[in-house]
Amino acid sequence: MTPKTRKLDTLIIGGGHAGLTAAITAAEAGARVCVLEGAPKSHRAGNSRHTRNLRPMHQGPILSLTGTYGEDEYWDDLLRVTDGQTNETLARLTIRESAQSVAWLYRHGVHFQPPLGGTLHLGRTNAFFLGGGKALMNALYREAGRLGIEVHYNAEVIDLKFDGKRFEEAVVKAEPDNRSFQAKTLVAAAGGFESNIEWLKEIWGAVADNFLIRGTPYNRGEVLKLLHARGGQQVGDPKQCHAVAIDGRAPKFDGGIVTRVDCVSLGIVVNDNASRFYDEGEDFWPKRYAIWGRLVAQQPNQIGHVIIDSKSIGAFMPPVFPPIVADTIGDLARRIGLDETQLVKTVNRFNAAVQPGTFDHTELDGCKTQGLEINKTNWARPLDQPPFSAYSLKPGITFTYLGVGVNEKAQMLMATGEPSDNVFAAGEIMAGNVLGKGYLAGIGMTIGGVFGQIAGREAAQYALK
Repeated sequence: MTPKTRKLDTLIIGGGHAGLTAAITAAEAGARVCVLEGAPKSHRAGNSRHTRNLRPMHQGPILSLTGTYGEDEYWDDLLRVTDGQTNETLARLTIRESAQSVAWLYRHGVHFQPPLGGTLHLGRTNAFFLGGGKALMNALYREAGRLGIEVHYNAEVIDLKFDGKRFEEAVVKAEPDNRSFQAKTLVAAAGGFESNIEWLKEIWGAVADNFLIRGTPYNRGEVLKLLHARGGQQVGDPKQCHAVAIDGRAPKFDGGIVTRVDCVSLGIVVNDNASRFYDEGEDFWPKRYAIWGRLVAQQPNQIGHVIIDSKSIGAFMPPVFPPIVADTIGDLARRIGLDETQLVKTVNRFNAAVQPGTFDHTELDGCKTQGLEINKTNWARPLDQPPFSAYSLKPGITFTYLGVGVNEKAQMLMATGEPSDNVFAAGEIMAGNVLGKGYLAGIGMTIGGVFGQIAGREAAQYALK
């Protein structure tokens, strides 16, 4: 039986921040727009509903942002976390265009809250959504409704039909007959493949069974696979991802940002052998927190343990689960399942190696250890004031970096390097163009917003010309 067919100007696949931004932008330009959201309405918006902020370039204070965060500083920060593995043209485009992202969201009903302090160091660089990601996305869905944008939930795309470089239609699984959506232009904003454990195991091996997925269980990468199968250019290392060390008690899927543990820089982190394995004070937390998921993934049993003492309580945002607490390091070791003798030895060696200095977590204070195989280069102070607290950590995958190549117009590139005639991409499905490795707090939402606007604008212009 012939599937039911809808004909449109612009079809958006993915109902998160990037997809809704593209949809609103295209609709405001006069296009007939439809959004296909793979999740049910209760879980709409992908990973965006778990977010808290975005990172915009700005000159001078705006709304909830203090000071100035210029292009050169932003670029230097991105270079540092990616180790230079980024497309400079697209990265600088992202940075420059982000300057109007806060104002665009504010015009579309999103409100912002005062900046946070503590270990996050984000008051100058990141704008926080009042009410978090759900409030952000509810505002954008209200705008979509006001503009007459059609939204379909539980819309699982099972096929994309192309004629060479040109998209023709998307097929959505439905009973009793599949549905076909034809459109003059397509914007792919369906995220990565982080919730597809089978795919993760193809890349990481059996250890991926121990990974936790911070975000939506609906980002399985099926649309990404279809785009690659239709000739879309593959960009990004499939093993690279935004992976954070999160509380090991978090659920397998959908734990969100509250499961993150932000006190790594205030203490030490040991593996299941009770040994330290990386510099906890390498840089400010927003510039280095995303490396810890991969670091923990490389440890025995894919588990780490962050240890702090009472001096650090209140200096970081507490996660949803309380710590394991004990009056001695030995007792703490027993409670978290580590060898008591080895953990006591590790802590004693660390304490003895701490050099004199003035602790200041608002600065790279140079408080360091000396003489250890792995020294801590900032914020090192002895763990000597009980009670002691521990959080056990597992790798928490936020999103994967494997995606499709795009140009400055957000056009999807084909494997030949030529742009597709009418396919555009925004958000996590193309973030690997900017993020070759590493992560900078808030930049995922920035990429989604910038390329969402570009994709929506260019798709509408193509469809209506």
